[in-house]
Amino acid sequence: MSERNAYSPLPHEAPGTRRPKAGVLEATVSNFDFKAIQALSQEDVLVVRVKQFVSEELCEILSRKAEDEIGYQSYLNVPSVRRIGMAFYETENKPEIIDQYFKSAHQNILNFRNVCAPYCSPIDVLRCTLDEIWPAGANLQSLSGRKMFVGLSRMVRPGTTFLAHHDLFSEDAPGEIDANNLHAQFGANVYIKIPAAGGELLMWEKEISPVIFNEMRENDYGLDIAKLGNADLIVKPGRGDLLLFNSRKMHAVAPGKEINRLALACFVAYRGMNQPLTFWS
Repeated sequence: MSERNAYSPLPHEAPGTRRPKAGVLEATVSNFDFKAIQALSQEDVLVVRVKQFVSEELCEILSRKAEDEIGYQSYLNVPSVRRIGMAFYETENKPEIIDQYFKSAHQNILNFRNVCAPYCSPIDVLRCTLDEIWPAGANLQSLSGRKMFVGLSRMVRPGTTFLAHHDLFSEDAPGEIDANNLHAQFGANVYIKIPAAGGELLMWEKEISPVIFNEMRENDYGLDIAKLGNADLIVKPGRGDLLLFNSRKMHAVAPGKEINRLALACFVAYRGMNQPLTFWS
């Protein structure tokens, strides 16, 4: 999968080191194949990095268009974080907002695809790649017969900490069978602009149940990272990198300096080796 065995101990580990089942490791790969999904689903790693998934040239074009030509709007329920498109997380099980999400889903996909022209949208490339590498294929997630949106463009401003949280499809769509039959859920971020200092992905190995998390966060969308102690894994993404990570684990984004941190984001659902992967935002 890479120049070395991507899922063997990292260079700083002593030979024979036994990693915990929910490893606190990052695997960097040059050839993205189904083994990356397997490693994440089996919790052999927390993060898989695909370096330079998007070229520097396209990152520059997209970051300029996103900030100067399109512009970002605040999440409905997280004003400190801004986005292009709409995340299903924002619907909060409210029928009118759910309808708004689905009515705008296809147009939001087309809008971003048009912004990328004459280049291919990195999200489209990711969608095709997942379909090609996974034996059972991969497709856009549907809920109650309606296709979801995929390809959120997200901005975190300098000095902003993206609070610690976990992402659980079952919590966002509690009454939907397809949101409650996942074996694993991964976040997929493609980084198109990253500050030289800060902006790291922080991850914690231990999972927190939704009940306890909701008690701890009180009225906020996430937790102050100080409540969780030192992160078990800190990953500094490079421009153009794709990171896939176990989004059921607690994760956060460290504050960046001087420039905005821009990433394209979606989720990937794993339901077993013989089932298709699905993706949405």
